[in-house]
Amino acid sequence: MRAARLHGPGDVRVERLPRPAADGDEVLLTVRSVGICGSDLHLFYEGTTGGDGEHDDLPFVPGHEIAAAVSEESAERLDRAPGALVAVDPARPCGACEWCRRGDPNLCPHVRFKGAAPHPGGLAEWLVARPEEVVPVPPAFTADEAALLEPLGVAIHAVDLAELRPMETVAVLGAGPIGLLLAQVARRAGAGRVYIVDPLAYRTEAATKLPSAADAAAATHDAVMEWTDGRGADVVLEATNAPVGIQHATEAAAIGGRVVLVGIPEGDAYDLTAAQARRKELTVKFSRRMKRVYPRAIEMVERGAVDLASLVTHRFALEETPEALAQGARYDDGVIKAVVAPGA
Repeated sequence: MRAARLHGPGDVRVERLPRPAADGDEVLLTVRSVGICGSDLHLFYEGTTGGDGEHDDLPFVPGHEIAAAVSEESAERLDRAPGALVAVDPARPCGACEWCRRGDPNLCPHVRFKGAAPHPGGLAEWLVARPEEVVPVPPAFTADEAALLEPLGVAIHAVDLAELRPMETVAVLGAGPIGLLLAQVARRAGAGRVYIVDPLAYRTEAATKLPSAADAAAATHDAVMEWTDGRGADVVLEATNAPVGIQHATEAAAIGGRVVLVGIPEGDAYDLTAAQARRKELTVKFSRRMKRVYPRAIEMVERGAVDLASLVTHRFALEETPEALAQGARYDDGVIKAVVAPGA
């Protein structure tokens, strides 16, 4: 089969690999769409995601936002028709540790996560998964929408962590795919006003055009104070890759507010002056992937509560994966969400 493998920072090659064989606990799927995530971009230009040390596990196949089709040989096992579209949950927690038992599988220290080295991801023609990782989607879903259920799940989990109360003001820092999803989910969770900040003009424009996303958007976080008459936002959802993002989040937050950190900073380090966060007595939470929220994500898309299709601005064939990653890293050509279609 063909697969895109990361060999080092900036070095992605489309190569021929043996087709994976499903063992007794797995099923074989054909990959239909894979979203390019910000963490994939960290892998591309840093060779690692948040200091996880993937350098030692290269080369490997990235890609964890995955939509696939049921193969002929797996149809009976999955009780689905051959070719039926499914999403693939990339996380395989152990199910037995303290954190899994208490209902926090996203915190499992033994998790096997597709697209995080050394576990191969979806940027290939074929993929194996356990049946419990295969998520059926409604017939009306496109492959791109099925793939984007994963980042939607990340947004749902982050908003859950924020413990949003009705009519509270929310500021989202970063208008990439996660930021735009955070804004939509926060709106549906009861936010009164939603503001988005991003230095890229084409992204703030997209934020104001997206249904239910932003009441206003600007290039700098100072605008949040202007919009709130100097009070700040009750909740700040930080979804940038900037080390200073945490500082901007604390400056944009209201006294006694909450900050949820969703983005991964370049260099795996934050720049923060503690005084303001301390004096405001902010609650700051780090968000880690998601829990079992695929059913909620599907329901939100089905009833039109979020718009996934509008996020996809660029599509690439598998052979074009290096360009898809490079374009995302450069923010070229108005890219918001790029997807790769291995079956194209």
